[in-house]
Formats: sequence, C-alpha cells, structure tokens
Amino acid sequence: MFRVLSVLLPVVTLAAANASGATAAGLKVGVVAPVEGPLALIGRQVLEGARFQAEARGSEIVAIPETCEAGDAEALKAAVAAAAAEALVGFLCTESLEAILPTLGGTGVPAVSLSVRSDVLMEDVRKNGWPFYRLVPSARKETEKLASVILERWKGEPLALIDDGTIHGRDLVEGVRSALAETGLTPVFSDTYRPAQEQQVSLVRRLGRSGATHVLIGGDRSDVAIIARDAASEKLALTLLGGEALDAADQPVPLADGVLAVTLPEAETLPEAVQTAAAMRAANLVPEGYTLPAFAAIGLLEQAKDRALKDGTPLADALAKAPYSTVLGTIRFDAGHELTDNPYRLMVWRQGRFVDAPLPTE
Repeated sequence: MFRVLSVLLPVVTLAAANASGATAAGLKVGVVAPVEGPLALIGRQVLEGARFQAEARGSEIVAIPETCEAGDAEALKAAVAAAAAEALVGFLCTESLEAILPTLGGTGVPAVSLSVRSDVLMEDVRKNGWPFYRLVPSARKETEKLASVILERWKGEPLALIDDGTIHGRDLVEGVRSALAETGLTPVFSDTYRPAQEQQVSLVRRLGRSGATHVLIGGDRSDVAIIARDAASEKLALTLLGGEALDAADQPVPLADGVLAVTLPEAETLPEAVQTAAAMRAANLVPEGYTLPAFAAIGLLEQAKDRALKDGTPLADALAKAPYSTVLGTIRFDAGHELTDNPYRLMVWRQGRFVDAPLPTE
C-alpha cells in the first residue's frame, strides 16, 4: 500500500530518521481507530500514518477497529487482548479509553491518544496510575494561551468577553476571565449570545455601545464569522479572537480575513514535518488530519522503547523520561502524562487558511 520507488527511498529514510532517531527499535503496536462509519476517513488517516512510520523502522502494526460505542467495550477489550501489542495508539473516542484503560493498569502496556481531550479522564489516569499519554493539549492549555495573548497584546485595549452559552464556550471564557482578574484586568463588556442565528446585529451594536474594540468569543466558527460580517456591515472595527473551535469548516458564512484564533497549526506546516510530508506525497499518501500525528506517535514509541531497553525500565515509564523528537516537534510529558509544552499558537485567518499571527511589533 505504501510502496515507494527506489529513487524515493532515501527521502523516506531521512524523514523517518529525523522524526524518530537513528537507532529506534521496532515494536508491535495496536492501532485503535475506526474502520467504518462516519469516522472511517480519519481512522484511515491514523492507520496510514502509523504504517508509514512502521515500515521505515520495522515495527508491526495491528489494526484494532474502534466503534466509539460504549456498548462495544467487551469486543474492544477482546481485540486489544488478542493483539498482544507492546503499545496502543489512536483512540479517537473517550468511550474506547474508558473501556481499555482500567485493563492496562497491571499490564504496563502504554496507550497514546491522538485526540481525546477529556480532563476528567486524565484525573482518573493520575489517580489510578494508568499508563496513558496523549499528544493533544488539555483544555487548560487553550485557556492559558488565550489569557497570555490578551495580556501580551491587548492589555490597554477595551476588552469584551462573550460566549455562546455552551459548556465549552462558557468554561473557556470564564477560565480566561479568572486568569485576567488575577492581574487586575476586567472587561468593559460581557454577554452570552444566542448561537446559530442568521445574524448577530443586535449583539454587534451592544458591543459598539460598550466601547469594546477587542473581543474574545467562546463560540464556534459559524457564529464568529457572522459576528465579523455584521460588525463590518455596521462599520464597527472589532478585533475578534476565538479558540480552537474556529478551526472548522468555512461555511455557511466565510470567515473574514483578520479574525484571530488560538489553535494548533496544521501538522504538515511544521518545520519538523516538511520532509516527511513530502515523502508521504511521493508515496501517494496525503499528509492531512491524523496522518502525521499517527506517524509521530509510532516514532515516539520507538524512541521510548530504545530508552526503555537502555535503562532497563518499562516502556510506559520511558515515555516520560526524556524529550523525543517527532514531526510534531519535541515531545515532553510531565508527571501527569500531559504535554509539558503548550503547542497552541496565535493564528490569523488569511486568504482561506490560518497562518501564524505577526508579532506585535511587526
């Protein structure tokens, strides 16, 4: 499936070496990902990325179907047991982890999720000592980055904090509000708007009367796009900032250029991923979605196995022992098995894509 012409093999080898270390050991990895249904596309991305790295390093991939249904817990546990893998990767759904993690506690088999953000789940991980790590940041990291952006760039600006009333939107804005309050910064306007409306002119006018010029929005991309459109129609200059929810489909109303978001950059745009992404394209594999994160997870585990063999420690413990170089950048885990570094960036929407926002002095 991932046959590469002989002239391209040096490219693949170099990319894999840069991402995983020249002495990475092969290992048997169970890849838990959807193979059918609405999530089959991203499940295929996970499997393709994992296999691409595994082929370069002699690791073995065992596909384990993930249904994301709580009622399929026993079938998933049986499939994981039958795989007899040294590590598990994937887990796009919380339901799958809730089924598997309690069974891994005494096995020493580490599990690495590419997408699950649940902070409640991580509390259980820490409490029970489960060998679970994740390559995505916690919700707390998003809040921390938003607060730092406001403090670094907007401290002297009239600030508004608004949210759509959903649990995520409200929690995000309240987390930022609390962080700002500790520094003595208070907004000139706060409100909860009704989401999924065709227009937000009334909200925009209230923002205008408040004197706010900079607005943090805890809401989805569609609502932010409508607010930006209506602000422009009202001739009101507002600088809008949202969270990762803005990184979504650009419809039905296109997002206006200049809207800011604290989000994660596309993996293929990272400097560490350039060579690997090119090698994937040469092998007719599109490096999008979860393809590069899955590639990174396998490389991370291979390096950790080298470390485990060198130190005589379990693989699960080795994951937290050192920084590891991957196509996603350097990965470090803290004592709670969370990413040590905050990968969120301030980005701006320009000509159909999010790009890094310029520095304040630029």
